[in-house]
Amino acid sequence: MDELIIVILIMGNTFLIFFVVKYLVAPRRIELLPKLLKEGNAKGVIKSAMSIIARQPKNVEAHYYLGMAYLAENRSSVALIEFKFVSQMGVIGRAIPEIEFRQTMAKLFIHCNQPEEAIKEYLLLIKLVPENAEFYYQAGKLFVERNRIDTAKHYFYKAAELNPHDSRVHCELGSLLYKEQKTQEAKVELEKAIQASEHNGQAYFYLGKLLKDAQDYATALQTFQQALRSKAYKIKALIERGICYIALDAMDKAIPELELAVKTIGDETHPDSLYARYFIGTCYERLNQIEKAIAQWDRIYGIKKNFHDVGNKLVQYADYRFDILKDYLNYGDEQFLALCKELVTKGMGFKVQEMKGIPNGSEFIVIEGNAVMDENNRNIYRLIRLYRMYELVHEQAIYTILEDLKRQNIHRGIVVTNSGFAQDAIAYAKARSVELFGKEKLLQLLQKIQ
Repeated sequence: MDELIIVILIMGNTFLIFFVVKYLVAPRRIELLPKLLKEGNAKGVIKSAMSIIARQPKNVEAHYYLGMAYLAENRSSVALIEFKFVSQMGVIGRAIPEIEFRQTMAKLFIHCNQPEEAIKEYLLLIKLVPENAEFYYQAGKLFVERNRIDTAKHYFYKAAELNPHDSRVHCELGSLLYKEQKTQEAKVELEKAIQASEHNGQAYFYLGKLLKDAQDYATALQTFQQALRSKAYKIKALIERGICYIALDAMDKAIPELELAVKTIGDETHPDSLYARYFIGTCYERLNQIEKAIAQWDRIYGIKKNFHDVGNKLVQYADYRFDILKDYLNYGDEQFLALCKELVTKGMGFKVQEMKGIPNGSEFIVIEGNAVMDENNRNIYRLIRLYRMYELVHEQAIYTILEDLKRQNIHRGIVVTNSGFAQDAIAYAKARSVELFGKEKLLQLLQKIQ
C-alpha cells in the first residue's frame, strides 16, 4: 500500500514538473525567435515557431515571427498568410512592433498584387503616425495606380508639406500636373524635384517634355540628356531626343538616337521600340529615302497592324515596292524629264515638239509618230502631263489640262500618274478629250521601254 502511494506521488510530481516546464519553456522559446531572426537563422525560427503553434495555434507572436522568417526566405505568399492571421487577431498588447508590422504588410500586399489592401494599411499607418511623410507618399503612389488622381495629389501635397525636400514627391506631383496640362505648376514641382536631387531621371524627363512642347528644343535636348542617366527613363529620353531633332530638321542626328533606343530595348514588340521605329521611318521619309522608311514601317506592321498610320503609309508608298517604278519616283529633275521623254517616244510612239518640267511632274507637246493628219491636213497635237506624287489626281488637274488644250488649240490630252485618280477626276474626264493613265498603264509603259 505504501509503495502504491509512493508511485502515485512520483507520477503526480512528474506531471507537475512537465506542465511547469512546458509553461516556463514556451515563453522563453518565443523570446529567442527575434534573436534567431536577427542572426539570420530563418530556418531555426520557422522550426521553433511551428512547434509553438502546434501547441498554441493562436499564439500571435509565433505567427508573426513565422511570417518574418518566411519573408527572410523570400516566401512572400506564405508570409502574407501569417501576417493576415496576426492582423485579424490584433497586435495591440502583443510583443509586436505595430508600425513596422503594418509597413511590412503593406509592402507584402503590393508584392502580391493586392493594392487595395496595401492602401488600407497605409491609411491606417497615417492615422497611427500622421507626421510621417513616407506613408502619404506611398498612399499617393497607390492611388495613382488606381487612377484616382485627385486623391493621389492630396496625399502628395501633404507629403511635400511634411518633407519639402523629398525629390520623389515633387516629381510625382510634377508628372501628374504635366499630364493635366498644368504647365506652370508642373514646371515648378519638377524644378523642385531636380533641386532636391540631381539624379531624378523622371523629373528631368518630364521637364524635357514640357520644354519640347514649348518648342524650346535646344534646352529640351539638354534636359533629356540628363534623363539618359536614369535606367528607367533612358529609352524614352532617347526617343524624345530623336523627336526634337526631327523638329529641328536634323535627321542625321535624330536617326542615331532612335536607332540606339531600338538597340537598347531589344524586344521588337515593346511599344517604345515601335515608336522609335516609327520615327526612324519619319526621318527617312523626310530625307526621301522611301525604301528605308518602308523597311521600318514593314517591321512595325508585322507586329501591330493598327499602329498609328503605318498601314496608310504602306499603301501610300506602295509604288516603291515595284522596282520598275523606283527610277520614276526617285530620279532628279533632269533624269526624270529624260525618262519621261522615253515613255512618250518609245512607250507611246509620239514625236516630241516641246517638253518641260512642272511641279510634281513633266509636260510634253507631241505629234503622232506616224504623221497622221487631221481633216485640214494638219499635224494632230497632244498635250501629255506625267505626274509623280502620292496623292490621287483630282478634278482640278483634269479641268486645267482641258483649259490648256483649248488655249493652245491642241486636239487631245493625256494625264499619267503613279498614284491613281480620284472619283471626281474620273467622272470629269469621262466623254471629254483627255485620257487617264493610272499606275497599271504606267507600269506597262515602263516595262516597254526597258
